[in-house]
Amino acid sequence: MSSAQSPVQRFVVVPLRKTWRGLTSMRTALALLFLLALAAIPGALLPQRELNEQKTLDYIKDKGALGEWMDRVQLFDVFSSTWFTAIYLLLFLSLIGCLTPRIWEHYKAYRTPPVAAPRNLKRLPRHITETVDGSPEEVAETISGNLRGWRKRTRVVEPSDRFPHGAVEVSAEKGYLRELGNLVFHFALLALLVALAVGKMLGYEGSRTLVAGDDQVLCNTSTAVYDTFRSGALVDGTGLAPFCIRVDDFSATFLPNGQPDMYDAKMAYTDDVAKAPDQWSTASVRVNKPLRIAGDRVYVLGNGFAPTFTVTFPNGDTRTQTAPFLPQSTQTMLSEGAVRFETPAGMYPDPDVRRKNQVAIQGLFAPDPVFGHGGLLNSQSPIVNNPTVAIRVFQGDSGIDSGKPQNVYSLDQQLIDQGRLNQKASVNLEQGQDTVLEDGTRVSFDGYKRWVSIQVSHDPAQLWVLVSAVAMVLGLVVSLMIRRRRIWARLVPAPSAAEGSDGPDLENDEVRRTVVEVAGLARTDQAGWGDGFEDQARGLLTDAESRRRRTL
Repeated sequence: MSSAQSPVQRFVVVPLRKTWRGLTSMRTALALLFLLALAAIPGALLPQRELNEQKTLDYIKDKGALGEWMDRVQLFDVFSSTWFTAIYLLLFLSLIGCLTPRIWEHYKAYRTPPVAAPRNLKRLPRHITETVDGSPEEVAETISGNLRGWRKRTRVVEPSDRFPHGAVEVSAEKGYLRELGNLVFHFALLALLVALAVGKMLGYEGSRTLVAGDDQVLCNTSTAVYDTFRSGALVDGTGLAPFCIRVDDFSATFLPNGQPDMYDAKMAYTDDVAKAPDQWSTASVRVNKPLRIAGDRVYVLGNGFAPTFTVTFPNGDTRTQTAPFLPQSTQTMLSEGAVRFETPAGMYPDPDVRRKNQVAIQGLFAPDPVFGHGGLLNSQSPIVNNPTVAIRVFQGDSGIDSGKPQNVYSLDQQLIDQGRLNQKASVNLEQGQDTVLEDGTRVSFDGYKRWVSIQVSHDPAQLWVLVSAVAMVLGLVVSLMIRRRRIWARLVPAPSAAEGSDGPDLENDEVRRTVVEVAGLARTDQAGWGDGFEDQARGLLTDAESRRRRTL
């Protein structure tokens, strides 16, 4: 390094240039791609906060200090973590810096004429020497005609000490699409990374549980209508595409062994929120067959049973609720859940007294009941056959109007432990049966409905992800299938039998012959000619008319 360099040049410009060259090398790009794959492993193995926050918090609590340390290094927010984003951006910059110069190099290579024939063709790994009839110009024309699809150049060599009577050389190259396919593959990979990033920033996902046939409607007008809502950094929830959906029916079929066969949700939908419900369109949503509406996709993620209970209070007022129960086993669909009922205002005018006389139910639902030891309810299959519930009925303060968030699938155990919510009955009920509490309150099991978990997904870059993936595959196929080859032919007049010291007998043009040297070069035998080179090379020396007569 010259001592005349300025400090800025020496300590800033030169290190930055070296860093950029190292970052934009193909070796660095491959290393970053491998590192990105490794960084994604924790996101697949560990619970992620954006997918299931409660499960993530439970995991951290179970692991104690280790869980807290893992949370500090963002192992539960992998794909939005600082270190994952840094790897992603470095890979993006590395690919841009690595691929951009290759476009210009490929363009210059394509514009450059095929290289002249090497001085000694016999040194190449694939070559033949033949003597054929015709002048060098005629043989060169035949060879050029047989090199269809090749970029070729014919050059006349003037007489010299090496070629006293001159020569004709034919140079040809083929396989430029190989490098083009390679460039398409890598730029499609770059486009895929960009599309994924854009989709992450501009996309959103919301989930909601709807009871089929219960007239529950989900209108995509606000984030508040969802049970859970996850959005990109540039989505604030105010520009959602307006549409409404309703689940009218849900059916599930099972194999004889109880495994699910097919789920089918009949939905009514509209992208005009002002349209009357009886004018909505209908669609069938199945596995891998989402409903596409207003640029969004609606999936059915899960399903279960929602028992219907009716509570008749001593004054004759009734309250009926259909509450989703959470499956404890997907094989048997034994489900667990809870229901809370507010006390009628007419029974207890005092709000404090009314709050202490609320009714709550917690229990199990079995679509195909079987009773084990001690009369414990279980389910032997997900197929509905005499559905039964095992419930515990509580009275007291269920926390329904406390304003605190509660788990909809279970009662607050703290209220039970404090004696604010007291168990009054424990009973098994078949559909249509009921039980009566000491104060005359009647609790009946009326039946069930099906619930489905709906996910609304918006990804504005999904089409570009598909296009990029297809382009990657096509580019890879082209780069693997196209062969990069070069071929040269040198044509020299052959000495005739009547030739003396002054050269060939030019008076007998009809017997003129040409010595032909043909050589080929490829990266590997698998990408070039292999053992069949000699036959292909001799085929270049045969004109179309001769081949036709030989075929006939």
